Amino acid sequence: MPGALAAVFVVILFLVSGLKVLREYERAVVFRLGRLAGARGPGIIYIIPGVEKAVRIDLRTITMDVPSQDVITKDNVSLKVNAVLYFRVVEPSRAVVEVENYLFATSQNAQTTLRSVCGEAELDQLLAEREKINAHLQTIIDQHTEPWGIKVVQVAIKFIDLPEEMRRAMARQAEAERERRAKVIAAEGEFQAAQRLAEASAIMAREPIALQLRYLQTLVEVASENNSTTIFPIPIDILRPFILGAQAKEP
Repeated sequence: MPGALAAVFVVILFLVSGLKVLREYERAVVFRLGRLAGARGPGIIYIIPGVEKAVRIDLRTITMDVPSQDVITKDNVSLKVNAVLYFRVVEPSRAVVEVENYLFATSQNAQTTLRSVCGEAELDQLLAEREKINAHLQTIIDQHTEPWGIKVVQVAIKFIDLPEEMRRAMARQAEAERERRAKVIAAEGEFQAAQRLAEASAIMAREPIALQLRYLQTLVEVASENNSTTIFPIPIDILRPFILGAQAKEP
């Protein structure tokens, strides 16, 4: 009798051992006698002990750091580029059956694709068109991982490590560009000032009295700003009306 109870207890324990609890973000890929039986979960599932075997797969988005890759750009600049990859498993059965280790395979694919895409672009494109390159990387990696049941959510280049001599060259280039812009702005200002002076001189040429009024205004400004004695030449044209008036009074 005790032996029978022990046998029943062992059978019950054997059957209960097949109960598994999966979280909301987990799935169990079940193999029955070596053949794929499909994915189960979430919640409570039952795996027949000795007959079925389950492989747990996490369906959450995985963040993977892509190590720095040595890249030679299209314009022959050597640099290091690293990125970050976001992906998730959308078909657990394929992630287990189609590839041995989907995490390692996705990492290797991301590294080779990063080298290839960055090597096809010029340095200026890598620095200025990063969003476009990120989208191109995502498309290529997603095409390669789609047979494994993996969806690439996003790829982003994190850092571009330039050689020190290239940094100095870019700094000189940026400084030269700023100097060029400063000279262009200064030349534009001189051009506009010359245009205004030409217009002002044309008006004064038509109206001689305008020059005298401008002269008197300048004299007032100098006198108000400086308390010392100022010697200011007086044009003969200002005294001409007085001279003509005096000559007219003479008999």
